[in-house]
Order: sequence, then C-alpha cells, then structure tokens
Amino acid sequence: MAKQRPSGEWTQFARELGANIHRLRIDRGFTQEQVAYSAGMTRYTFQKFEKGESMPGSPANPSLRNVMAIAQVLGVTLDELVPTPWPDLRAGGI
Repeated sequence: MAKQRPSGEWTQFARELGANIHRLRIDRGFTQEQVAYSAGMTRYTFQKFEKGESMPGSPANPSLRNVMAIAQVLGVTLDELVPTPWPDLRAGGI
C-alpha cells in the first residue's frame, strides 16, 4: 500500500494544533525552551510543532507521546489542546 500524503485537512489541523500550543504557552508565561525541555524534546522540535510544520511546506505530525507531554507541561487536557473537529484520516474517508 502506498504511503498517503497529508491532506489539506491535516495541514490545517496541524496549524491549529500549533496555534493552540502557542496560545497556551504564552498564556502561562512559558518560553519555548521551558516547555520543550520539560516535555523531553529539543527547542527546535517544539518550535516546529508550534509552527504546525515539520519542514517548510510539510505539516507537523507529532507523536501522541509528544502531544501528551506538551499538554501535561501546559497543564491542560488533550481535549483542550487538540483542535476539533479531527480530520478524517481513514483511507477513502469511509
């Protein structure tokens, strides 16, 4: 089975997740470095998540572990961090 490319829906979702992370970080008065290191990642990786991209033109795809760690550092639930609605990631959109 061929690897699927991220859809526009996923790109928008990654941007919204990054915007949520950024807003919550600022609201709590944390620097990127504080959140990144407390979550067990590099500042560079965290910056990419906050931008919603992994490389220019390529949406971020953080692991569940990283999303959970960021939520814990920011003191929020996944529901508060992850944007809704979720994109439909099923093959063919069932």
